[in-house]
Amino acid sequence: MCGIVGVLGNHEAAPLLVEALKRLEYRGYDSAGIATINGATLDRRRAVGKLVNLSDLLVHDPLAGKAGIGHTRWATHGAPNAGNAHPHKSGAVAVVHNGIIENFRELRADLAAHGIAHETDTDTETVALLANHYISEGLSPADAAKATIARLHGAYALCFLFEGHDDLLIAARKGSPLAIGHGDGEMFVGSDAIALAPMTDRITYLEEGDFAIVTRASLEIRDAAGKLANRDLRQIHIDAAQVDKGGYKHFMAKEIAEQPQVLQGALNHYINADATAMTLPQGLDFTAVNRLTMVACGTAFYACMVAKYWFEQLAGLPVEVDVASEFRYREPPVTDGTMAIFVSQSGETADTLAALRYMAGKAMQIVSVVNVPESSIARESDVALPILAGVEIGVASTKAFTCQLTTLATLVLHAARQRGRIDDAALADKLAALRALPGLMNTALGIEDRTVALSRDLAEARDILFLGRGAMYPLALEGALKLKEISYIHAEAYASGELKHGPIALVDPHVPVIVMAPRDSLFEKTVSNMQEVMARGGKVLLITDSQGAAEAGDGVWQVLLMPSIDPFLAPILYALPAQLLAYHTAIAKGTDVDQPRNLAKSVTVE
Repeated sequence: MCGIVGVLGNHEAAPLLVEALKRLEYRGYDSAGIATINGATLDRRRAVGKLVNLSDLLVHDPLAGKAGIGHTRWATHGAPNAGNAHPHKSGAVAVVHNGIIENFRELRADLAAHGIAHETDTDTETVALLANHYISEGLSPADAAKATIARLHGAYALCFLFEGHDDLLIAARKGSPLAIGHGDGEMFVGSDAIALAPMTDRITYLEEGDFAIVTRASLEIRDAAGKLANRDLRQIHIDAAQVDKGGYKHFMAKEIAEQPQVLQGALNHYINADATAMTLPQGLDFTAVNRLTMVACGTAFYACMVAKYWFEQLAGLPVEVDVASEFRYREPPVTDGTMAIFVSQSGETADTLAALRYMAGKAMQIVSVVNVPESSIARESDVALPILAGVEIGVASTKAFTCQLTTLATLVLHAARQRGRIDDAALADKLAALRALPGLMNTALGIEDRTVALSRDLAEARDILFLGRGAMYPLALEGALKLKEISYIHAEAYASGELKHGPIALVDPHVPVIVMAPRDSLFEKTVSNMQEVMARGGKVLLITDSQGAAEAGDGVWQVLLMPSIDPFLAPILYALPAQLLAYHTAIAKGTDVDQPRNLAKSVTVE
């Protein structure tokens, strides 16, 4: 969640640190700060709120020095205020941290016994206090950091800066990602490659348990056992345009509009040009699979829910879908022939990664669907399927969701064909429908002007309901989540048939009910549920195709028309109106679309 950056440079560090932190804003944050070494002096500046506040502070109270660390904080322990902002400093040590130190209270008590008191509400301050304590006992900076880390329980990415040592950074990771960037006589540390892209494209990713000693001329990495480790040096290509708004008001607007293009790229990767065959990694054999376990969080969880319908209907495979944060704590038994599939945009989602590690050695195969091929989840999987969405900056996922669904759809078809549930002709039909999807998405984006007008009405509501049947039920859940995330309007989603079992009590003329209903085999059932809503004065916004609109009957408040599509792929296409309604409702409400309150893009703590 938080963003970390470190610089051992040949130029002033403060501007580089702030610029790198700007590239990490997409993760979500509520305060920011930097620390530098100028000569032998270690100093820091911190500010609450947006990075512009830190930039203003640095104009009036600048920091000099060519070595430094920086941080954007998303509060866990302690309120978002300047005192709790990173970097944390104790004597000769400054530290930035992503994660949670679970035993910080015990460490505080031990430090108090030595007469060392804490001044903040954070768990991270304990790391700085402990490291400085070890330095006061005569340990070198590297040994002090090592001794400190040995006492930490929890998850962390850490970067230490030491007074009097302007050619040294210590970095360590356990459960949170961290990367080392290689420059020309310079070295860098960052939470991800995006932060470091303007400074270098040569990246070494630390692995679980790694401890790194970084100087301008060298990088020494030791693994969890303390042995010297050789980690790959990778050349990363991040298009600068991907982290630019490209003329759009918000990243979310740009990323919604990019979906036809990025889906085309994903389809080119997985399906041949004439739509007769798929190209998937070797070793994906579903013939011996008896059951699937799918695990994810948030929007990715809803992608798994859609895929459950697909796998069961098309491939004949029973599927269990779990929220990652609950999965391993109920200690689910794993039967023979179970394949585990993990879906994560960042590939670093802490709950999902912990669930993957629980399944290691239990499942016959672990498959991940990720947007970052170098991520921890990808590296720890037997097979990793890239969704190829490109960098997604907006906190509310859009193009990553539709690319997850597209990648899962190709996987489902692969499984269905291997298991003999569809023949070559049926497979070719489905692949042709997938190939047509980007064009249909372009058409669907034409509803944007209509969603602008409708969203002004939705913005006046305090509560909104979403309904869907079959694979459109997870889409209703995703639509409600998007609206909650960025407009702060309370929204809930239900399977349409469940409405009369309680939630219909919420219906009145002031509660819009958004019904996602392509004209498919379940449409008539959905219309019956709509009639129940309208009979009680509810105002229905129906999202359907022209045939569905014609058959829906009178009484519908508003209709959003979508192109006709194979019902198999409707969940992918119908994600667009859900995204556009959420986006324009948030605009009408005047909320922060790209960085909504309290949210983080990459959730790297449990």
